[in-house]
Amino acid sequence: MNELELKAAQILIELALTEDIGEGDITTDNIIPAETQRNAKMVAKADGIIAGLPIAEMVFKSLDPKLRWKVLASEGSKVQKGDVLVEFEGTYRALLTGERTALNFLQRLSGIATMSGKYADAVKEFKTIILDTRKTLPGFRMLDKYAVKTGGAGNHRIGLFDMAMIKDNHIEVAGGITNAVNAVRSKIKEGIKIEVETTTLAQVQEAIDAGADIIMLDNMDNETMQKSVELIAGRAKVEASGNMTLERLREVAATGVDYISIGALTHSVSALDISQRIED
Repeated sequence: MNELELKAAQILIELALTEDIGEGDITTDNIIPAETQRNAKMVAKADGIIAGLPIAEMVFKSLDPKLRWKVLASEGSKVQKGDVLVEFEGTYRALLTGERTALNFLQRLSGIATMSGKYADAVKEFKTIILDTRKTLPGFRMLDKYAVKTGGAGNHRIGLFDMAMIKDNHIEVAGGITNAVNAVRSKIKEGIKIEVETTTLAQVQEAIDAGADIIMLDNMDNETMQKSVELIAGRAKVEASGNMTLERLREVAATGVDYISIGALTHSVSALDISQRIED
């Protein structure tokens, strides 16, 4: 994990533990002696790709700094149902109090990584890269995108600040693609990419003429995408977006697009089933 991802994780862990523990774990703290130690492990209950183990470790170590953590399944590895992901030892209180928070992070991020891996595998014979979108859980942007990378797909822009994305509403207000591109280019820092959303071949041509760095083909059928790729002819990167199902990916990749962006990688993911088991 990079510095920004770790910082995001620290903020979210503090928020999540405050939300869950409040003034104290009134069940665990009144039953379990503070000095009691236990061993535990996390086990995959479904096949998938693991992401978020460093964050789970951070959760437990925020409750027990002396906790010992032994990873058996590395980040980004494919696991099968029944595989032990990690073994750890610490205070019984920390293991019980941190369990749900740690699993919430680990299950969500592993679910995203698993789905990202399936989509990336579907186009592995092509040059096309699968990208995520900004359709992430609010506050989880950095971690959701970390999980996408861990699963084998790529990241689109992080937010509204690191790439210019000119969409239909911008184009309408500006009076056309050319005006919109020129307005943005005159004010942004050198090196920031400009992407333009298009829905017709005429718009694709205008985006080419305006010098867009990336041209998005939004909700186009495969035939129109193929013609658009031929028209662009390498003068800009090409992204396909809209209604991109797993079943359709190979056909879209075969048109020659550079990227396929998929909001479902993060906005409708199913958590990977993982359990924590306390050892006697």
